[in-house]
This record gives sequence, C-alpha cells and structure tokens, in this order.
Amino acid sequence: MEPLSDDNAIDHQIALRLKSLRAERGWSLDELAKRSIVSRATLSRLENAEVSATAAVLGRLCAAYGMTLSRLIRLVEDEFAPVIARDAQPVWTDSKTGFVRRSVSPPARMLAAEALEAWLEPATEIIYDSPPRPGLEHHIILIEGSLSVTVEGREHALAPGDCLRYQLFGRSEFRTGDQPARYYLFMV
Repeated sequence: MEPLSDDNAIDHQIALRLKSLRAERGWSLDELAKRSIVSRATLSRLENAEVSATAAVLGRLCAAYGMTLSRLIRLVEDEFAPVIARDAQPVWTDSKTGFVRRSVSPPARMLAAEALEAWLEPATEIIYDSPPRPGLEHHIILIEGSLSVTVEGREHALAPGDCLRYQLFGRSEFRTGDQPARYYLFMV
C-alpha cells in the first residue's frame, strides 16, 4: 500500500466507492475482511483514502463484491456515451507494481462488455486469487512485449499479435519477463 497524494482523484473515487459498496450490503469491516481476505486495518485505511490499493487487493475486493474493477471504480450510469475521448478514459495505476490500466470503454448498465488497455513493467507479477465474477470471459490481445498468463494452473506465453481467450473460474496470474507488456483486455 502506498500513501495517497492529494491529486490522485481516482484513488479517492475508489475509496468512496468501497465505502458505499460495503454500506449498501450492510457489511461490517470484519465481514468484508473475512469475505475478501484483506485485513480489517487495510480496509479501513482504503475506505478513508489513507492509502492506495494494489491490483491484488482490488482483485480480492472485486471477488467479494462480485464485480469487475471497472464497475468498482465507476458509479454506473443508466445511459452511456457512444464515444469516449481518449483524455476522458479513466486511468488507474498500481504504484506498487507499475501496472497501468486505461478503461477504454467504461462499464455501462445497458452494455455487458468492457475494453481495457494495460501496461505492465518488466519483471512484474500480478496474481488474482479468484475472478470478480465466475465465468467472466476474457480476450487478451498482446500489442507489445511478452506476457505470460496462467489461468487455473495452465500457462500461456503470448507474443505480439497473439490473442488468449478464456472464461475465468479460478486463479489467474500475469507475468512479464525482461520486457514490458502492453495489451488490450476485453471482458464480457
């Protein structure tokens, strides 16, 4: 966990969203800690915008709430904009790993799919213990670099232009070697 800077609006948005989701469900911090396997102290610091969450912690919270990270970050509106200018696409950075995620097509209540652009620094590993929603469909297209994705124990080494498609029911791992990776992720 990294301390928040005053100008990191998306981290403050995440903090507010986490607090409201827990309140909507009527869960105590202890209940959420049990469901997410994230310590009560960390949850409190996240909800009070004292620290910035890592991708792994947000993955656990998404699994507990049964939603994707994009839906966790954004308050979903009834209508959606058909065009989203690049400078209006939300960007989130995991300060611990350097993972950068641009929500190219933010979630909308009336549409099922989401498109993300992601960058991983060299020698980076991100592990998600469980999916935000069982059966979530992923399509990963590697644009630059190399990326190894392990889905439920099966490793897939990707080269630029490769597409990996799968439904996610369990653990997944993303790893880079000595090169960074840039890829698109489509979720349905």
